[in-house]
Amino acid sequence: MLGVRRAAAALLPLSLRAGAPAAAMSTLLISQPRYAWLRELGLEEENPGVYNGRWGGSGQVVTTYCPAKNQPIASVRQASLEDYEETVKKAKEAWKVWADIPAPKRGEIVRQIGDGLRQKIKVLGSLVSLEMGKIFVEGVGEVQEYVDVCDYAVGLSRMIGGPILPSERPGHALIEQWNPLGLVGIITAFNFPVAVYGWNSAIAMICGNACLWKGAPTTSLISVAVTKIIAKVLEDNKVPGAICSLVCGGADIGTAMAKDERMDLLSFTGSTRVGKQVALMVQERFGRSLLELGGNNAIIVFEDADLNLVIPSALFAAVGTAGQRCTTARRLFLHESVHDGVVAKLAKAYAQVRIGDPWDSDTLYGPLHTKEAVKMFLDAVEQAKQQGGSVVYGGKVINRPGNYVEPTIVTGLPHNAPIVHTETFAPILYVLKFKEEEEVFAWNNEVKQGLSSSIFTKDLGRIFRWLGPKGSDCGIVNVNIPTSGAEIGGAFGGEKHTGGGRESGSDSWKLYMRRST
Repeated sequence: MLGVRRAAAALLPLSLRAGAPAAAMSTLLISQPRYAWLRELGLEEENPGVYNGRWGGSGQVVTTYCPAKNQPIASVRQASLEDYEETVKKAKEAWKVWADIPAPKRGEIVRQIGDGLRQKIKVLGSLVSLEMGKIFVEGVGEVQEYVDVCDYAVGLSRMIGGPILPSERPGHALIEQWNPLGLVGIITAFNFPVAVYGWNSAIAMICGNACLWKGAPTTSLISVAVTKIIAKVLEDNKVPGAICSLVCGGADIGTAMAKDERMDLLSFTGSTRVGKQVALMVQERFGRSLLELGGNNAIIVFEDADLNLVIPSALFAAVGTAGQRCTTARRLFLHESVHDGVVAKLAKAYAQVRIGDPWDSDTLYGPLHTKEAVKMFLDAVEQAKQQGGSVVYGGKVINRPGNYVEPTIVTGLPHNAPIVHTETFAPILYVLKFKEEEEVFAWNNEVKQGLSSSIFTKDLGRIFRWLGPKGSDCGIVNVNIPTSGAEIGGAFGGEKHTGGGRESGSDSWKLYMRRST
């Protein structure tokens, strides 16, 4: 997953992302009785950020902050380059053990990881709300995605394999044998600090790979808490903990992973800008990369659309996670005959969105992740105005503690305005008017990214044209549902500047293996 550096966490300096060095212990939220539940996840005031069979870390101590209050939660001691080197060596050794375990047995261990997550799902979901900023139901839902992909991976562990093909030579056999790659590096972004690691690691593990995870520095506590759950399962099964290693860190660690020839696959989720840097470093060594980058996603509403579906779908797709999903709807194309009516209804719906602390059960909309994101939101709104747009709802910072901004609707811009073609990782929806199917399909495809897209229509012919070769050029193509969200059973990813990678379901497992014919 960018205009607001969806994965700024991945390669940018720690000083820019994770705040100042460790705050005084007495000011940390974890020290307050109200947040004593954090200790159920094994968290302390200062936490080791390296796991390779044992916990450690000798790098900088970084404090993570609650986006709803801008208060320090707890600290994590990051990995040094020496810690990274030690961890890679241990992960490569652990792979030798893991690769010899039959795939269904590996699946059983992944099943146990899913059960471990189930047992902590609410408290881990609460941590996602506290540290990332998404609302509680989304935080729990994200952990549930990891649980679901573990269940999926268990079945897959008995099904992966290649065909026996007819040989043209008498008495010969022609076989496709699939083998694990070895060590899979996984760099994840702040906006899905649990699920994206789950999509990658569960599938990579049943394929016979060891994993090395670097999460976003601003969500380091989540990385530590998830790894503690996994580590217990591995240790209980008497297999090396380094099979699922963790190195919390910043630009130095991310760059080391990209350049490291021992990294047999590097899965990177983050911004298109940083993803390009990663891709070039990996390609320079002829390595493998799996890229999940930006998305400038559109919803198209035709004159025959069911507006009872359109309004809640557009609202959810644009406002959910405060506009910080890679699949967030950023462009809404409305047929000229329904444009004014839909804008009026949508603005009315926006006014009813309940804004509050993300961990409160009645909150529908929480804060942006960082203060930098607030600045980028304001800059984008100003650019939209300068380019001829009219703000019909929102556009301002909310006067309360934390990184809160108003969900925003902008009308009146041309489809090719520079700001419309810029993915700003914030809750800004550009509403655009169209006349004909052919032109709006072209407008959907004219942005550089190609992640998610959706149309609302009852015309069956139009639906199949949308799904066909001259329709949407995105990796995820929806009909009468929002752009955001995806099912774990399908391959998740996009085209063009979105990176071309695929994770989770379908035949994505093949990206984590090598084929021998």
